[in-house]
Amino acid sequence: MTYRPELIGGHLALDLVNTVAWRRDPTRTVDRFADLPNVERWLLAAGVSRDQAVVTRRLRDDLVAARDIAYDVLARLAVGDRPARATVDALHGLISGVVRSASVELSPFGWRADDPGDAVRLAVWRLFEDEDLGRLRQCGDDGCGWLFLDRSKNGSRRWCSSADCGNRARARRHYERARGTTA
Repeated sequence: MTYRPELIGGHLALDLVNTVAWRRDPTRTVDRFADLPNVERWLLAAGVSRDQAVVTRRLRDDLVAARDIAYDVLARLAVGDRPARATVDALHGLISGVVRSASVELSPFGWRADDPGDAVRLAVWRLFEDEDLGRLRQCGDDGCGWLFLDRSKNGSRRWCSSADCGNRARARRHYERARGTTA
């Protein structure tokens, strides 16, 4: 089955960290960036031009490193915890050089960087710069682990996708009620 990127996090940096499916369930975890063509599909879906979306192992490894460092910080923030100092320092290292070298032209990512990996690292920086991280949430499904910005008016979004994890939770509750196993 061909990977189709789901850009549902509300920000490119969150869509990057969400390239690992079922992150919190080791028996089901899938790294969508394990295959180079999937990285290209994600970059194209994220707005990188086809001629810039040439994926090498180095680019994939850079994106995976950025994704994992960002997730370590953002997942803690999403549940109201403080990230470890070492992960914050790693995040700073990830974005500080690319911010200094970025040009101030507009691009799909808000700043101009010639390398798609740099553009994605800029997006991680822009998440911290521009967004209200008080609206950062982790999917309510115990195994999912996807992160998103809750842009709902009352801040009540619980699922990465109502059609995916939300439906599964509703079906589970219905099944439990029908079987009389709900507490």
